[in-house]
Amino acid sequence: MASVGDLGRKLDKEAVTMASEDIAKLAESLARTQVGGGQLSFKGKSLKLNTAEDAQEVIKEIEAFDGLEALRFEGNTVGVEAAKVIAKALEKKSELKRCHWSDMFTGRLRSEIPPALISLGEALITAGAQLVELDLSDNAFGPDGVRGFEALLKSSACFTLQELKLNNCGMGIGGGKILAAALTECHRKSSALGKPLALKVFVAGRNRLENDGATALAEAFGIIGTLEEIHMPQNGINHPGVTALAQAFAANSLLRVINLNDNTFTEKGAVAMAETLKILRQVEVINFGDCLVRSRGALAIAEAVKEGLHRLKELNLSFCEIKRDAALAIAEAVEDRSDLEKLDLNGNALGEEGCEQLQEILEGFSMAHTLASLSDDEGEDEEEEEEDDVEEEEEEEEEEEEEEEEEEEEEEEEEEELQRGQGEEVTTPPKKILETHVGEPASTLCSPSDVATFLAFPSPEKLLRLGAKSSVLIAQQTDTSDPEKVVLAFLKISSVFKDDLAVKTAVQEAVDALMKKAFGSTSFNPNAFITRLLIHMGLLKSEDKIKAIPSLYGPVMVLNHMAQQDYFPKTLTPVLLAFMTKPNRALESCSYARHNLLQTLHHV
Repeated sequence: MASVGDLGRKLDKEAVTMASEDIAKLAESLARTQVGGGQLSFKGKSLKLNTAEDAQEVIKEIEAFDGLEALRFEGNTVGVEAAKVIAKALEKKSELKRCHWSDMFTGRLRSEIPPALISLGEALITAGAQLVELDLSDNAFGPDGVRGFEALLKSSACFTLQELKLNNCGMGIGGGKILAAALTECHRKSSALGKPLALKVFVAGRNRLENDGATALAEAFGIIGTLEEIHMPQNGINHPGVTALAQAFAANSLLRVINLNDNTFTEKGAVAMAETLKILRQVEVINFGDCLVRSRGALAIAEAVKEGLHRLKELNLSFCEIKRDAALAIAEAVEDRSDLEKLDLNGNALGEEGCEQLQEILEGFSMAHTLASLSDDEGEDEEEEEEDDVEEEEEEEEEEEEEEEEEEEEEEEEEEELQRGQGEEVTTPPKKILETHVGEPASTLCSPSDVATFLAFPSPEKLLRLGAKSSVLIAQQTDTSDPEKVVLAFLKISSVFKDDLAVKTAVQEAVDALMKKAFGSTSFNPNAFITRLLIHMGLLKSEDKIKAIPSLYGPVMVLNHMAQQDYFPKTLTPVLLAFMTKPNRALESCSYARHNLLQTLHHV
C-alpha cells in the first residue's frame, strides 16, 4: 500500500507532466501566431502535393494558424488539385500580406501551373487580402503562367503591393507585355480609389524579355513612379530597350538599386542611361556588369557620377570592354564619394600599366579599399582602339536595320501568342527564312565560305542570311566522324537560338541535318558525343582544360528539340536525364529550358 508521501510525489509528478504538455502547446501556439511576424513556413520540405488528400496536413496548419501574415512554400511542388484545396483554406486568411511562393512547382508540366496560380489568386481576392510582397521566382511557367496571376495583379489584393519578384520564370516577350498591362491596370484602378499602387521592388531577371518586353515594362514603370529597386539582369535587352528603361527610371526619383547586369547597352544605351543617372539623387547601387557599355559609354557614366550620385555605394562596370582612359575617368569621378564601398572594373582592357594607374588614383583619394580584383583584366591593345570604335558604329547600325526588319514579325508572333492565351484560333501563314528572286536557286545564296564565317562567329542574322540550303552545307562542312567536331558545330548553331520563329526554325533545321548525318553514320560514337557535349556545357568534369560555354539556354532548348526526333538514339536519354536532374549551378540560369527538356526526356 502506497504511503501518503508516495501518493503526494506521484501527484506532483503528474502535475509537472501536465504543466509541461500545456507549456508545449502554448509554445506551439505562440510560435504560430507571433514568432516571425505571423509566418507559416513549409520552405524546403520537398512536399509533393498532387491531390487534395496530399494537402490535408498543410491545410490543417493553415486553418489553425491565427493571424497568418506570411506563407512560405519555396522548395515544394504543388499540383492543380492540391492548389484548389489549399486555396479554399486561404479564403479566410484576410491578414495575409506576403506570399513567398518561389520554386513551388518543381517538375510540374507548364500546363499545370496557370490553373494552380488562378486558384490561389482567386482565394486571395476572396479573402480580401492586401498583399505587400508576391514572390513567384524560379517557377518555369512561361508567358501562359503570367496569365495565371494576371487577375490577381489587377485586383484590390495587389493595390498595396510593394515587392514583386519574378526572377527566372521564362516569361518571354509575351509574358512581359501581359505583366506590364496588368501592373498598369492595377495602378489605374488603385488610383481611382485615391491610393495608387506604390510598388517599390521589381525583380525579373533571366526572363528573356528582350527589347519589346523591356519596353512594355518601362511604360508601366513610368506610370507607377515609386520604384526603389529594379533588378532585370540577363534578359537579352539591347540599346532600344535600355533607352526605354532609362526614360522610365527618370520618372522614379526614389530609385536606389539598378541591376541590369548581362544585357547589351552599347554606347547608345549607356549614354541614355547616363543622362538619367544625372537626375537621380538616391541611387546607391549600379550594376551594369557585362553590359558592353564600352569606353564611350563608360565616359558618359563617369560624367554622371561626377555630376551627382552622392549616395553611391557600389558601381559595377566589369567585363564591359572598357579601355584604360575611360576606366581612369571612372576612378577620378568617384572622388568625394565617401559612401562608396565597391568599384568593380574587372575584366576590362586596362593593361598592367592601366591597372597600376587606377590603383594609384584611388589611393590618392584614400579609396583603394573600394577597388575589386582586377585579376581578369584583358590587357591593353592600343592599336585596336580605333578599330573597335568603327566596329561599334557598324554593329549599332546593323542592329538598327535588323530590328526594323524583325519588328513586324515579332509583333505578329506576340499577337498570335496573346490570341492563343485567349483561346482564339490562330492561322499562321508559312514564313520564309530568306526571300529569293524568282528563278534564282537558293544554293547561290550560300557558299562554303559563308558557312565557315557563321561557324567562326555565329549570330542569328548570319544564320538567316545563309538561306534555305544552310543546314545542308553546315552538315557537309562538318566532319561527322569526329564527335568533338560535331559537338563544336552543335554548340555554335545552338548558341544563336532564340524564340523568334525564323531563327528557331533555322537553328532546328541546321541541327537536324547535322545530327541526322552524324547519328546515321556507323563510324560515329553517340556516347563519345554526349560525353564531350556535357563537358563543354560544364556539366561533366574533364582532365582537359576546356572552358565551359557561357550560356546553356540555347543548347538545352535545342537538345529538347533533338530528343523528340526519330534520329536521336534513345540510349542517350538516361544519360541526359541523369545530368539534367542533378543539381548544378550552370543550369540555374536556364530553368525554363531545363524544365522543358526534363518533360521531354520523361516521355520519350
